[in-house]
Amino acid sequence: MSYYMHDLTWPEFNDKKDKVVILPIGSTEQHALHLPLCTDAKIAEQFSLHLAEKIDGVVMPTIVYGYKSKPLSGGGPLFPGTIDLNGSTLIYLVHDILMELVRDGFTKIFIMNAHFENEAFVVEAMDLVNRETNGAATIVESNWWDPMPEDVIDLIFDKVPFPGWALEHAAVTETSLMLYFAPQLCRMDRTVDVVSTNALPYFRYPLKKDDVPESGALASCAYSSAEKGKIIVDKVLPELVNICKKEFNI
Repeated sequence: MSYYMHDLTWPEFNDKKDKVVILPIGSTEQHALHLPLCTDAKIAEQFSLHLAEKIDGVVMPTIVYGYKSKPLSGGGPLFPGTIDLNGSTLIYLVHDILMELVRDGFTKIFIMNAHFENEAFVVEAMDLVNRETNGAATIVESNWWDPMPEDVIDLIFDKVPFPGWALEHAAVTETSLMLYFAPQLCRMDRTVDVVSTNALPYFRYPLKKDDVPESGALASCAYSSAEKGKIIVDKVLPELVNICKKEFNI
């Protein structure tokens, strides 16, 4: 039996009301010259699948568009292929999906986010659904990086310094995860040397072309590897399972 909702018939899905339903959310966004536009969506989907295998959950179709990519956490709309949603659009998209699940009788919903800018709007949708349904379902959201144990940073960034999560875009962690999850989509021969980008303590519009390095990378992906991707997954996955066990009593 597949863990993917879209592979099930409606009666098969209906029989899984006691299971945790996992909604992956990513983006369609530039990820430098060596990673595909689907990077965030693919990472969200694969973490969701691995989690479903551990807890016998169901993976919903991935939301492949996200909130506006910021210049210094994703590159912004300065690159063709970055398809951004307005905040209100993302809120109501997630809201409507969650409401349909609750109406269908599902009470355990886990949202797996992999796009830095999504979280506030996803949480707003969760809050609205919770109010409108009087808490009929337990809804949990997590980014893949938040449950990561501190010691993993030292393991992954053994050759280059950790630039912070905002600038860790198309860099070591995402590149390593993609080399682990979908190596056929990586173009490692196209990587370029990157001078670490300095985060600004403010936002400014309109954006300027030189706000982001020409390649779209914000930090170096040097020393990325599938082995490091596996380390991240092996360390984060048990934390995600623990969250589900705690919040859903499974």
